[in-house]
Amino acid sequence: MQADFWHERWSKNQIGFHEDAVNPLLVAHFAALGVAKSARVFLPLCGKTLDIDWLLARGYHVAGAELSQVAVEALFERLKLPPTIERPSGTTGDITRWSSPGLDVFVGDIFALAAESLGSVDAVYDRAALIALPPEMRPRYAAHLDAITQGAPQLLIALDYDQTRMPGPPFAVNEDEVRKLYSARAPELLSRQELPGGLKGVSPAIESAWLLRRPA
Repeated sequence: MQADFWHERWSKNQIGFHEDAVNPLLVAHFAALGVAKSARVFLPLCGKTLDIDWLLARGYHVAGAELSQVAVEALFERLKLPPTIERPSGTTGDITRWSSPGLDVFVGDIFALAAESLGSVDAVYDRAALIALPPEMRPRYAAHLDAITQGAPQLLIALDYDQTRMPGPPFAVNEDEVRKLYSARAPELLSRQELPGGLKGVSPAIESAWLLRRPA
């Protein structure tokens, strides 16, 4: 997807992808990552998700990447955290880091985010990034995410439905694609269930949670 698409969605508040509650699959399966309470967890394409609140409340440090500054402003406002805004070292693209104790959000194109700028990551939680990208972008994204997080273990939430029923995003990502994209990580299916109410009331959908281990 082009950046203008997402900027327009946020500017017009067309954010049906934003969940008004913590994702239950995060609550159910985060422990499978096996990280310490002080771990730093990276959320790609994080928006203003309430999942960040859940992680912070449990003592985790959170790093996020988000294209839309509108989303990040709303996140810090909701958390009542005054951010420090600066340009991180090692970044070649137009990236700024918004920081408060325990939270860093990198605003800009995730593909311009370098490992040096991101810093150490203990785990990755991807609820809305992979399924936000069209098929041709997913291999590049998966490789880039591995590179900037040094292959940190990952909890991935995927969505599968009849793509002919609606164009996306979110896009359908089936089991075969997860196993192909992350073949070096021995993907483990943690759960698979019907999405209550279907996807936007248009199509039945299956939501799945995956554990992706460090590459061997």
